[in-house]
Amino acid sequence: MRTLKVRTERQSQLVDITRLVRDAIAGETGLAVLVYVPHTTAGVTINEHADPKVARDFETALERIVPSDWSWQHVEEGEENAPTHIRAAFMGPSVLVPLADDGAMALGTWQGIFFCEFDGPRERSVHVTVLT
Repeated sequence: MRTLKVRTERQSQLVDITRLVRDAIAGETGLAVLVYVPHTTAGVTINEHADPKVARDFETALERIVPSDWSWQHVEEGEENAPTHIRAAFMGPSVLVPLADDGAMALGTWQGIFFCEFDGPRERSVHVTVLT
């Protein structure tokens, strides 16, 4: 397993980590690569990475679907992050990408892997494992 570090700049931010994952598994072969985020207020997803506006649309949509101004039960003094847990759950903690015979990720032409921050800015970890 390799652990990548991702630094975010905003509370909600999707960061394209496709190249980081590709570099982390370079030279390895297997059936698939598992990308896992060990945080309850962050996630990972696969979507279009050709146009960065898609990531911004995700950020805006999730903030509107799960607004911060509800009467949340989970309230920690100074760290009111209840909606970030819900947003992260919508995205999920992991993705599994098949690998081609040469070890390349079998992503579609427009697909990329995105780290999804909902409680930033901060530095986060992403675990990457090639499954054999």
